[in-house]
Amino acid sequence: MIKVAPSLLAADMSELGNQVKIIEDAGAKYLHLDIMDGHFVPNLTFGPATVQSLRKKSNLVFDVHLMLTDPVKYIEPFVKAGADIITFHVESNSNIDKCIEKIHSFGIKAGIVFNPDTGTEPYEAYLSKVDMVLIMSVYPGFGGQKFIEDVLPKVARIREIMGNNFDIEIDGGINLKNVGEAVKAGANIIVAGSAVFGAKDPAQAIAEMTGAQS
Repeated sequence: MIKVAPSLLAADMSELGNQVKIIEDAGAKYLHLDIMDGHFVPNLTFGPATVQSLRKKSNLVFDVHLMLTDPVKYIEPFVKAGADIITFHVESNSNIDKCIEKIHSFGIKAGIVFNPDTGTEPYEAYLSKVDMVLIMSVYPGFGGQKFIEDVLPKVARIREIMGNNFDIEIDGGINLKNVGEAVKAGANIIVAGSAVFGAKDPAQAIAEMTGAQS
């Protein structure tokens, strides 16, 4: 089953509460929250206080993506703010096992993230320890980038290893024209920014993405 996770990075930041309500009413089940520290990636977004404020207004699954140099330090604040899933980059400075263990200690789902130029092979021992893998199909830091098709073999490899009952998320440049390619490769959670928040009819955009055929 394909799930769409609209990325808050593409929302109107002056109307976040209303924007989240719009996509929830439109049929989204997840909300993707990109947390950037200005060090690991060249951008700053928002912190636990914003997540906590939105949590009070939404029943969506909060999919918190930590683009941080040392994510282990920030796991607990984002759990307390209302995260349901926390993903972190294998390229970060934090110990991968410690991050996974800490996230799971709070009873929520944990996932690892791969940048476009990071191979999965050195990290495949961690796949059985996590609930989800996120494959970046753009270089993280800014929205609106072009989809990098070369990451799709990584999606396919993880799907082959982990089977059908495992969540593979893809993030970056996804729209109605290329979502089918991502689904065909094995992705089942689709992060979409402007393709949803910028759509004239977000409900239609979500429905079309959810209905993408492999």
